[in-house]
Amino acid sequence: MDISSVIGLILASILILAGMAESIAAFVNFPSLLIVIGGTLGATMVFFPLEAMLKIGGVVKIVFFPRSESPSTLIATIIDFAGRARREGLLSLQNVESETDYEFLINGLNMVVDQIEPEVVENIMANEIDYLEERHKNGADIFATMGALAPALGMIGTLIGLVLMLQNLEDTSAIGPNMSIALITTFYGALMANIIFIPFSGKLRIRSAQEVLLMRLTMEGVMAIGAGNNLHTVENKLTSFLAPKLRANLTG
Repeated sequence: MDISSVIGLILASILILAGMAESIAAFVNFPSLLIVIGGTLGATMVFFPLEAMLKIGGVVKIVFFPRSESPSTLIATIIDFAGRARREGLLSLQNVESETDYEFLINGLNMVVDQIEPEVVENIMANEIDYLEERHKNGADIFATMGALAPALGMIGTLIGLVLMLQNLEDTSAIGPNMSIALITTFYGALMANIIFIPFSGKLRIRSAQEVLLMRLTMEGVMAIGAGNNLHTVENKLTSFLAPKLRANLTG
């Protein structure tokens, strides 16, 4: 689990609630909530295909449950496989599923073992990386769009509340509730956009970059194994994906 995302949400929620502590009930307004949530979801559904919206639960999961394998661990695994291939031949990598659960690496090694042309292997793996980038971009774009729409829907709610208030100025008892809708919808829109939607979008882009790094590193390793590169060459190729400090830790 991504602790920073959990702590960030909890910390933001606690501090905001602390600022509302004098009268939390005054900030609860279901009509305002419906305007912001319903309007944001509805407008986002107009913008994106239905199948993309139905996958939003899986997208949220990526925010809190990133891939746990580190680049350093993956490099060590690939170097181990490269050494085995040099000593025992490519056929020794037929059953690596018990040693790694990284499907992208397993599929790449299986293609190499099957002696598929290197250009074909590289194209297949590159296409898979491109597809993952596009898929992750769509997920991040959904939340970025919701982050842009939520404050706008809050303003629409504000206008609704003001119109209702102006239509009933003679009824002083209606001014308070209508003004409440006018103000709280803006509050809800800004809150959801800046605490949930925009941060989620940013975290998804970071997750995507991390996953793409792992996949490009893996593709480089698979191609090096297929080409029969020596371990030193394989290690140099893979550690080039790491920051200098991490390279020192891996080699030292």
